Amino acid sequence: MQPVIDEYDYVIVGAGPAGCLLANRLSANPQHRVLLLEAGGRDNYPWIHIPVGYLFCIGNPRTDWCFKTEAQAGLQGRALSYPRGKVLGGCSSINGMIYMRGQAADYDGWAAEGNPGWAWKDVLPLFRQSENHFAGASEFHGAGGEWRVERQRLSWPILDAFRSAAEQSGIPNVDDFNSGDNEGCGYFQVNQKAGVRWNAAKAFLKPIRQRANLTVLTDVEVDRVLLRDDRAHAVSARWQGKGITFKARKEIVLCAGAVGSPGILQRSGIGPRSLLQRLGIGVTHELPGVGGNLQDHLQLRLIYQLENARTLNQIAGSLWGKMGMGLRYLYDRSGPLSMAPSQLGAFARSGPEQASANLEYHVQPLSLERFGEPLHSFPAFTASVCDLRPQSRGRVDIRSATPHEAPLIQPNYLSHPEDLRVAADAIRLTRRIVAAPALSAFKPVEYLPGPSLQTEEELHQAAARIGTTIFHPVGTCRMGQDHDAVVDAQLRVHGIKGLRIADASIMPRITSGNTCSPTLMIAEKAAQMMLEADTRITTPQKEPATV
Repeated sequence: MQPVIDEYDYVIVGAGPAGCLLANRLSANPQHRVLLLEAGGRDNYPWIHIPVGYLFCIGNPRTDWCFKTEAQAGLQGRALSYPRGKVLGGCSSINGMIYMRGQAADYDGWAAEGNPGWAWKDVLPLFRQSENHFAGASEFHGAGGEWRVERQRLSWPILDAFRSAAEQSGIPNVDDFNSGDNEGCGYFQVNQKAGVRWNAAKAFLKPIRQRANLTVLTDVEVDRVLLRDDRAHAVSARWQGKGITFKARKEIVLCAGAVGSPGILQRSGIGPRSLLQRLGIGVTHELPGVGGNLQDHLQLRLIYQLENARTLNQIAGSLWGKMGMGLRYLYDRSGPLSMAPSQLGAFARSGPEQASANLEYHVQPLSLERFGEPLHSFPAFTASVCDLRPQSRGRVDIRSATPHEAPLIQPNYLSHPEDLRVAADAIRLTRRIVAAPALSAFKPVEYLPGPSLQTEEELHQAAARIGTTIFHPVGTCRMGQDHDAVVDAQLRVHGIKGLRIADASIMPRITSGNTCSPTLMIAEKAAQMMLEADTRITTPQKEPATV
């Protein structure tokens, strides 16, 4: 990689999934000088790469920004931890590794809302382009791309029984959640390679580390984007203890995520006038929607105590069990240490009125009171269920003009009555599945939230008590053409030349599933549009023929 200079063709802010892919694509042309800036450090912490190591990465200031939400009225006044990756690879270095695209209707909805080029038929080739699927190329999957997708390396009898119980409850068995309709139950496919986490840094940066036209800097804190005559021409940052300005001859792209990207815009004076004036920041360019439209998947963790079952609770609860897990992983990269946080998934409808699956289950052969605490001493499984299409909307805003202060994160969970109704229906559906004959041998007993809670109001209170984020914030720099939209369908910030956003913040509506791979798709499309625009600018136009 080339030495650090102060001027590049493209400056990319954020080396999460989107930034890593975008740096790869833009630097493929040796004529482009590309700079990728990451506020976190290198991805050289061993627990990043061992799949179960997410337990030691989330909540760890070495790898996680350790944000917290504001106290949530809809969650009985609780404030939630809000993990965000603080390392090369971003959240792909600490997440659940689940490969999920969502539903075709998600993207068709984006296009129908005035965003041409984002329908399922448009984005499916982009998913396939970066994919390296274990089964090879097909109508829905790609081979030879950088983003490795594999089957999981272990299964559990209790999860197999849950899958059979789901089928007995009307949720069919499926083998692939990624063909456009994910309704059904099956084991998740994961972003791993031979039992090791496959993050975006390994996929998109490591193979090109020798490119002379690409510079990757870590521990760079970007403060703001600098404008000149309504054009973004540089970013102001701190690196190695001093202020530095990096100039962009062509474009600046924010890939700092649903929390980071709106913060950079707001510190740049781009955002809601009332917020900027209250914080004493000059209004460089008023965009009311910056920071709004925050959406997230709220999970309800239902726990069932079991008999006649072996779960991770018992295995990890003894010294011999821990030694066995370690030895098995060292031997063939399998066993519990190769586990994604959730192995079995299910997509279902909370009620017959739903046009498609609006619930996602993450089913785990383990249980604990809350994340970061020890596993329970008794055998149990967790059926975590989330509303895929929440109606509640929140905000992410900076607290001050300094980038050192943590943002104000206000998701407003369960503030919409429809979300409460779906939450109650989700608890009822989970109970029906667990009561199916396939699970009867394990004698499941509801430990959380508790079987005595039956009325609609009691179930609403249960959701408020046990609900927690599943770490999918999106939407805070929404794509669209209306007054509150932040970027257009080309991902260009409205009213500012030379500035785009390419991350989960641009989603108009959250996708129906895990959000990492859709974020990669967004970056793939951004790269395609940017390179096409560059070709139009740099290719001389032929003079019209004279007669």
